Amino acid sequence: MQFEADELSEVVVRLRRAQGQIGGVIQMIENGRDCKDVITQLAAASRALDRAGFKIIATGLEKCVTDEETDAAEVEANRKQMEKLFLTLA
Repeated sequence: MQFEADELSEVVVRLRRAQGQIGGVIQMIENGRDCKDVITQLAAASRALDRAGFKIIATGLEKCVTDEETDAAEVEANRKQMEKLFLTLA
């Protein structure tokens, strides 16, 4: 399944945020910051990545359901693929 760039603009924002958070984690480690602070920031980056992944899956599912040009067999195959991807993230 292919996406248009504008369909995933929110995902790009989330990924850029996660990219900044990961850079912050690296800097915190290099600066010898407290373990608790590092883990807290790392957890935030992890959540941002998870949310980006789930948004991609939700967009894919929505596209499967609303695409009138897709036949029933392809819709089912796409749905199964999205389900498998969801379980990969879960």
